[in-house]
Amino acid sequence: MNTNKDYLPDTDPLYDRVIKALEDVRPYLQADGGDCQLVGITKDMVVDVKLLGACGSCPMSTLTLRAGVEQAVKRAIPEIARVESV
Repeated sequence: MNTNKDYLPDTDPLYDRVIKALEDVRPYLQADGGDCQLVGITKDMVVDVKLLGACGSCPMSTLTLRAGVEQAVKRAIPEIARVESV
């Protein structure tokens, strides 16, 4: 985990919930040759993810992040403020 930000400890139960939400959206990313990895969750309830594979270099990655990944995470965990790509 990246320690440059003020992340919640990875033992926080919120991590399991976010991971589950990411696993639900992962097949759609993988179908296009991409993926995402959880980097951390800040105390401000911002989920940092790293877009991998085709998603990391795709010009539509911002749309994928907002309309796909962020919406799936926020639908599953309403207390999450947003999802950011790092």
